[in-house]
Order: sequence, then C-alpha cells, then structure tokens
Amino acid sequence: MIAESALQALRASLRGPVVVPQDSDYDDVRRIHNAMIDRRPAAIVRCAGVADVVAAVKFARQHALLVAVRGAGHNIAGTSLCEGGVVIDLSRMKSVRVDPARRTVRVEAGATWADLNHELQVFDLAATGGYVGTTGVSGLTLGGGLGWMVRKHGLALDNVLAVDVVTADGRVLTASASENADLFWAVRGGGGNFGIVTSFEFKVHPAGVVWAGLTMHPLTRATSVLRFWREYEKTAPEEVTNGALLFHPPAELPLPEVLHHEGIVGVGGVYCGALERGEQALHPLRQFGPPAADTFAQIPYSQAQVMADFLWPAGLQNYWKSSYLTDLSDAAIETIVARYATVPSRRTLVVVEHNGDGAMNRVDEGATAFGHRRWPYNLLVTSIWDSPAESDTNIRWTRDFFDAMQPFLADGVYVNYLGDEGQERVRAAYGTQYDRLVALKGKYDPTNFFRMNQNIRPSVSTP
Repeated sequence: MIAESALQALRASLRGPVVVPQDSDYDDVRRIHNAMIDRRPAAIVRCAGVADVVAAVKFARQHALLVAVRGAGHNIAGTSLCEGGVVIDLSRMKSVRVDPARRTVRVEAGATWADLNHELQVFDLAATGGYVGTTGVSGLTLGGGLGWMVRKHGLALDNVLAVDVVTADGRVLTASASENADLFWAVRGGGGNFGIVTSFEFKVHPAGVVWAGLTMHPLTRATSVLRFWREYEKTAPEEVTNGALLFHPPAELPLPEVLHHEGIVGVGGVYCGALERGEQALHPLRQFGPPAADTFAQIPYSQAQVMADFLWPAGLQNYWKSSYLTDLSDAAIETIVARYATVPSRRTLVVVEHNGDGAMNRVDEGATAFGHRRWPYNLLVTSIWDSPAESDTNIRWTRDFFDAMQPFLADGVYVNYLGDEGQERVRAAYGTQYDRLVALKGKYDPTNFFRMNQNIRPSVSTP
C-alpha cells in the first residue's frame, strides 16, 4: 500500500488520474490483452502527457516502487503490469500529427497501429509495422516492428527518425541520429530498457489502396499449400509481405462448410504497390488449389491493418512460443502440420511469417539494436483458450510443439514474441548486440529501474 498522503501529493502533480485498488474501475483499468497475467499494482498512473510521465517516474523512484510501463498492454509476456508497484499507463496518449509534405508522422506512445494508420489514410500514407491493429505502436517499435510492409519498407524501427524519452532519473531527452545517438541506437530494438519513449517520429509511405486478403484451403491440404507457398515466396516481389497460418475459423465467419469442419491453412497478406502489378503478382497464389475461399481485394491500407484482429481477441488465456527458422524445409513443414493436427484449442493459431529477402535485410546488422536480420522465416505458435482450467493442457501442447521443432530453429528469437522465458532467451533475442546494450543500460539506467521488460541487466548494479 502507498500512503494516502503520498497519493494525494502525486495526484496534485498530474493532469491524468491515479487509479488504486479501492476504485470501482480498478479491475477494468488494470486488464491487459493476455488474461493469464493477473497482477495487482498499488497504483496506475493514467498519464495525460509527458509531464505526468516525469512525475510518475520521480514518484516511483522516491518511494522505491517497482515500475511497469503500459502502452497498449498487448505484449504477451504481460510486462506492462506489475504486482504491488506503479503502472505508468500511456494508453491515453494517442496524439497523431501527420506532415504529408515531408511524409512523416509524430505519434504518442499510447496509440495503436490501427489508430496511427487511420489518421494516415486521409493522406494515402501508411506506417510500416504491425500485423494486428490492436498492437501498440510503442512496444512493437521498440522491439523491432514487423508488419505488412516489412519487405518493402523494413521494420518499424528502421523508419524511426527521432524519439522523446523520459529516462530513469526523470530527464526528458530527444534521441535521433544527431542527438543522443547512442540512446537512439539502443531504443531501436532494445525495448523499454532505457527509458519511457513518449513519442516517435516516423517516415511513412504511399499506400492509399492495397491488395490485401487471405486464400484459404482445408487443413488436409496443409502440406502441399505450405510447400507451394515456400516456392512462391522465392520470386514474390518485395511489395508482397505474406504469412501462412493454420487455424480454425470462428463459427460466425461466413465460409464454406469444409473449412469450418476441417480447419484452415491460409496464405495471405498485403501487396503495397501499383494495383495492376499486384493483381499479376498475386495471381499464382490465388489460383493454386484453387482455394476454398479467397478474400483478396483492393482495400484501404487502414482496413488491411486490422483485417487479422479477429484472430487474436483480447481477454483470453494466451501462451506463445516462437523462434526464427533456419529454413522452411519439407521436414519442418511436415512437423508443423502433424503437430497442429493435435491442437487442443480451436482458438490456437500457428503462423509462419516470411519477412526476409527485402528491405529489412539491407540494413546493416549493427545499425540498430535489433538482433537478427538474416533469417527469412519466423515461426509463431499462439496458443489461445478460454478457461484457466485448460491452461496445463494448452501450455504442455505448446511446449511439445516447440520441442519437436528444435531441429529447424535458428539461434535467435524475435523479442516481441518472447514470453517469460529467462535471461538466456533474452540474450538470444539480441545476439551480437547484447554486450553493447548492457553497456548502454549501465549509462542510462544503472540501477535497473526499468526492469519489467525483456530485461537487459546492467553490469554495475541490479536489484
């Protein structure tokens, strides 16, 4: 518990409210995407602006309180929620300011990718980052920023021009290529380890109307579909960013009965380029099979940004495992298909992303703190279920799936897909960048004040 007098002083220093366990809206405010994470912070500071963030940081330091930082609360590990400490909640900070002449946008840290691209759509522009619209701009960008334009325009963090950061000692710094350049390097991939980024400036790209959608086949054809997709991706232009996924559709989705009965292997994504060329580029994908259903259409990019949101609804039990793949071999495909055939929950999805052979790979490996640019494929097992009583079964199935895939996994993992998996997996996420990140952690956060994250521990002093 925090003393009432201390809370009163904190409230007096803020524009936004402070929510505590006694408040009627406490349970709603503390709720995050993954229902498996059930922690009770002593206070949630709902920041209205940068001054509130600074005040919250100084308050937590003064009272030696554990701090978690929340953007959209979408991260699977649930690090945006702490037990007994202070949550610095940025979710009300959603300002978006577009400069169409410069093709840049300034966005606050509480915005989601749906928020951002909704505003950009007015100008026929889009920001690269995010496969799901409910994902927060901040958390995704700080860890990398895969999304529907990654092959054409790179990671979200590759498109960051500058950030504003509140450091562990309450300073407000701007970081860019010309100002606090070491901090700018660190936050582009190093997550929330170095401070609270309150706003980002991105370069954005023309993408008014795009081709977007999904081709769907019965799961019984999964092996042949995945093999075809692997070969298709070898010649697909950079304007195409596609993924393959195995899932069972919601009952209310209007699809052929065979797909509801057997489940789906789907291949789809976004083509961001000249529409007539997109139709030609997607033709082989849309003809193979042919698919039992095909949703590809010309739609605004802001709609493409949210087209997969229904597959990952908030408020359910989630447990994920992920790693890059060395290759999408026949044996890897066969293992994926065989393991998914035993899935215990119809809500669970397995995704294979193809992010490589494009703009992300042309950025020098040491240019940012992002750990791995050379692996073209990424495997993501997102186990989702309704009841906590089903947790043991679903977690065991996920771990067994991941163990069976070990022969095909690369020595790296995308940090944004990590759960609570220990320090060695954090090291694996950063690879050769890790030692430099440790040194910069010692400079900007030597006491590990920001440690509710995929933590990079300073070498000097760790609580």
